[in-house]
Amino acid sequence: MELTWVALAASLFMGLGAACVFVFAVKRDYFRDLEDAKYQVFWSDIQELVDQPKESDEDGGKSQIRS
Repeated sequence: MELTWVALAASLFMGLGAACVFVFAVKRDYFRDLEDAKYQVFWSDIQELVDQPKESDEDGGKSQIRS
């Protein structure tokens, strides 16, 4: 029975802690512009693809088909 009360108290404290972190983030305006973060990640991925050299360019464009 004691273990049940410990588990119940721990879950209540974790829930209260999560609620406090959420309220803190809202008050600090952390959720202001979530779309901008999404586009920063998207465009950085595209930029990495553009910056990578193409495999066909590494051998001077003279790739041969082998069977």
